Amino acid sequence: MISNFVAELKWRGMIHDVMPETEEHLLAQMRAAYVGIDPTADSLHIGHLVSVMMLRHFQLAGHKPYALIGGATGMIGDPSGKSAERNLLDEKTLRHNQNAIKNQLSRFLDFNSDAENAAILVNNYDWMKDFSFLEFIRDVGKHITVNYMMAKDSVKKRLTSEAKEGMSFTEFTYQLVQGYDFLHLFKEHSCTLQMGGSDQWGNITTGTEMIRRIGGGKGYALTCPLITKADGTKFGKTEGGNIWLDSERTSPYKFYQYWLNTSDEDAEKFIKIFTFLTKEEIDTLIAEHKEAPHMRALQKKLAEEITISVHAKEDLDNAIKASDILFGKSTSEDLKTLNEKTFLDVFEGVPQAEVTRADIEEGLDMIGALAAKTQFLDSNGAARRELKQNAISVNKEKVKEDYLITSKDLINNKFVLLQRGKKNYFVLVVS
Repeated sequence: MISNFVAELKWRGMIHDVMPETEEHLLAQMRAAYVGIDPTADSLHIGHLVSVMMLRHFQLAGHKPYALIGGATGMIGDPSGKSAERNLLDEKTLRHNQNAIKNQLSRFLDFNSDAENAAILVNNYDWMKDFSFLEFIRDVGKHITVNYMMAKDSVKKRLTSEAKEGMSFTEFTYQLVQGYDFLHLFKEHSCTLQMGGSDQWGNITTGTEMIRRIGGGKGYALTCPLITKADGTKFGKTEGGNIWLDSERTSPYKFYQYWLNTSDEDAEKFIKIFTFLTKEEIDTLIAEHKEAPHMRALQKKLAEEITISVHAKEDLDNAIKASDILFGKSTSEDLKTLNEKTFLDVFEGVPQAEVTRADIEEGLDMIGALAAKTQFLDSNGAARRELKQNAISVNKEKVKEDYLITSKDLINNKFVLLQRGKKNYFVLVVS
């Protein structure tokens, strides 16, 4: 059963440009489309998610999605939106990255079923690696003029920029290689649509031109907007760098927090793009949010949905639990369920001091923990005052001066969380 893929993307705000007649072409029967993914790392980041969501909606609409890993193009580097040439990758690294990316895509795309529209993963290195330079310029290059290639925005911007290094011939030919991918998939897999970000329009239309001139057929193009944030900061970036889908690079807690901290304006846009909620569900959520914005219903739902999609329900539960720890709604038992990475993420930037395992085995007194051995407080007297005022907690539980910190207090057999008042945290690290 084919549903209207283009209409679905339209209401979600996921279309920037679409070639005429694309909608009618897709409604006629099951079609195949692809998105190219650059394998420069062994994880996708959230900047890739829009294209992945497009492929998933394409599959849900009854069509067959192809995810193309750019093994060959990754060895060149796409100039679109770049101000400098990127590092090139060897084949072993590319294959490793491809396998890791496929695992992440499997959270969204059905690769394994017997359905006619099961997703397929391809790598353009497989058909480019045996293509000689002479064959390429003879069979492909002669069909596309230099004038045509120079007219592309990605080329013009680099050639007219102030960057001293200009643009290498390698990068200049990128659009031919990407265009050939579309022609190859058109001929070998009846793939008639290429999708990508709006910065890819030039490369995609080079492919449709090759299909017309060399393949004697018709290809279609559809791009989504490049995601921006209302405050002008870059989407998908934090001070620590990219927000990755790999939990080793970006913990589920930090991933969840990124979406939870979205502005109202962005949350209203992002919930349409990054979740599979229906229009009715989203309209209800938006109305509910406008009634009580302080409850942040949109942000919570957005963060929940996307964390489950990328990670798992268990990771979401742990992220929520970790978030609650900062706002006082937790116990020492909750703290002890956090793994080391999440614990360090939650208390990132909090002052730390080392104590020895021998200190803990003997029982570390509170004056030592707060002042004498750590200098968290500036004097033993200050430590005593705070303890008398019932202002000190160990692992979220109030303690008196006679309390001894022992191995039973250890979180991950390594940390103890001290707290003065509501907001001043300190971490003891046992070495």
